Amino acid sequence: MDEQTLTPDDIRAQWGRERPNLDTEPMALIGRMGRLVRALTAEMEATFARHGLNGASFDLLATLRRSGDPYALTAGELMAQMMITSGTVTNRINRLEAQGLVVRRSDKDDARRAIVALTEAGFEVIERAVEDHVATQKRLTEMLSAEEFAQIDGLLANWLERL
Repeated sequence: MDEQTLTPDDIRAQWGRERPNLDTEPMALIGRMGRLVRALTAEMEATFARHGLNGASFDLLATLRRSGDPYALTAGELMAQMMITSGTVTNRINRLEAQGLVVRRSDKDDARRAIVALTEAGFEVIERAVEDHVATQKRLTEMLSAEEFAQIDGLLANWLERL
């Protein structure tokens, strides 16, 4: 049998044949969304890689950059803004610190807390990377009409709010 990539509709049809009693209508929609996320993520990861980053490192640098001058946050603030665990944020900080893109310094108000800040090199990398990232996102969405874009955006926002 030849290997072929099945579409979400093909998979739903197979389940319909094997288990006609199951309502698989959401399966194709969610399958398409998963494939779309994987395709978009692959394109964005390629963009990040051009800057020596991955999605995780870009996220941390971008969070610091968009926080405004002095481009520094505590680990707790990073966790809250990035919606990740303390172990995850620590690993990301360690990797970026080893690359010279962020630095940890003591919080002058509370010595138990560390402040994570962009270095000059980190600032330069995220400046270039975010411009490239925005261009990639524009390229990935420009085939949608303004109406389609607004429709999809509104529907997804509404769905996420309900979840």
